[in-house]
Amino acid sequence: MMTSRHIVALIALLALTALQTACVSTTTGRIGAEPASNEEAANQYYQLGARYFRNGTYELARDRLQRAIELDPELAVAHSTLALTYERLDNMRLAAEYYESAVKVQPDSIDARNSYAVFLCRQRRFDDANKQFERIRRIDDLNAPEIMLTNAGVCMVQKPDLDLAETYFREALDFKPSYGEALLQMTLLKRAQGEHLAARAFLQRYMSANVSTPAVLLLAVQVERDIGDERASSDLARRLLRDFPESPEARRVLKDF
Repeated sequence: MMTSRHIVALIALLALTALQTACVSTTTGRIGAEPASNEEAANQYYQLGARYFRNGTYELARDRLQRAIELDPELAVAHSTLALTYERLDNMRLAAEYYESAVKVQPDSIDARNSYAVFLCRQRRFDDANKQFERIRRIDDLNAPEIMLTNAGVCMVQKPDLDLAETYFREALDFKPSYGEALLQMTLLKRAQGEHLAARAFLQRYMSANVSTPAVLLLAVQVERDIGDERASSDLARRLLRDFPESPEARRVLKDF
């Protein structure tokens, strides 16, 4: 049976899911028009900053987002996006400062707290991250809780606290039984723990409701080999070779034939 360290390595290697931060959104609007108020001007600067962020011009994004916050200090999304920008600029001190300010100015912002929790997890501040996830769970009218719960589970795998991670993944599936990221995480977790039949069950649930990528098909081949079902493993390998013949996963399967 794999150790906790191997579980983390396996999840990272397969890259089947990732911690999901809030979206940095831009909308078409009145950028360039005369703003009616500081709030409108702040939003225009935020939209410009978010656009620069998405284009990878982080210094320009930083300047526009700072101006947005000067005009409207309560604009939480500008704080969060500026924090992301400072991460890209490799300034973790200021990134943490702006993540913290985002949740201070809008304590019930799910996006702000989720982004902060993901940041804390990346910084390996797992207990602090879990506090943020727990705060999110107490917010009324939580939208798409399966995403936050899966983020929390992935974070706890890295700690590692596998029991808590599994609790989060199962709660995510209670909200949305077909949620692919949680199903894949449970597959990986159960496989790494040596519970191969359980891994197969979670992966079959995934494949019945979600698109099977080359990585998923390779994982299915491996799960069937774990169980010892060579026929099922071969069938899945042929499907991978047929549907994705040029993929790295197909080349990997060919080496084993």
